[in-house]
Amino acid sequence: MKILTCPMNGPRNIDEFQSFGPVRAEPDPDRTADADWSRHLFRAENRKGIVVEWWRHVPSNYFFLAERDIVTNEVIRTFDASERRAQP
Repeated sequence: MKILTCPMNGPRNIDEFQSFGPVRAEPDPDRTADADWSRHLFRAENRKGIVVEWWRHVPSNYFFLAERDIVTNEVIRTFDASERRAQP
């Protein structure tokens, strides 16, 4: 059984979570062409290494971020989204 640590609820079975993919910068809605919006919405980078992803603890509907190595599937850390906004 794989365990993921929710920043609000503590360690839980991975079955209680849903992944929403990597955190990405939003294009400027006033200056982005339709083709660029399409690429942003429907194409993934699919790169190796460490990424920061959105996750949700389904029973509590709590969204948070997880830093994960895509190659090894190791979760390095989980943290509240407000901690990312505080970083430069």
